[in-house]
Amino acid sequence: MKILALDVGKKRIGAAICDRLEIAANPHSVIKAGKTAVDEVVKLIEIEEVEGIVIGMPTSFDGSEGESCQRSRYFKNELEKRVSLPIEFYDERFTSKIAETSLIDSGMRRENRKKIIDAVAASLILRSYLDYRSNKKLKQE
Repeated sequence: MKILALDVGKKRIGAAICDRLEIAANPHSVIKAGKTAVDEVVKLIEIEEVEGIVIGMPTSFDGSEGESCQRSRYFKNELEKRVSLPIEFYDERFTSKIAETSLIDSGMRRENRKKIIDAVAASLILRSYLDYRSNKKLKQE
């Protein structure tokens, strides 16, 4: 199943997509948050023939939800008005920090990191979600 992962932020939304075999989770793009963001995501869904969506849910250590979680929930609600695909939340704690660290370790300059960090974070959310799905299937067998 081709899945789109979204890392919804205040300024940017990172997008990542996996292949139909759910093997590779690749950063795709960064969409500017704002009034046209849902339209841009809907276009991406259509172009890439996405079959499911996972949105990062940035809960805190104690499981409480802050402003970022509200933003993710709002985005999901707006997206559900436009598409009839399954949309799930998935824990995204630390993905942005891990993405930043890996980009720094690769030697990428700060101005270049800023352009792709959200898409890389989305790919980490997607990779983790795909691993979860795979493990869930194995346990059911």
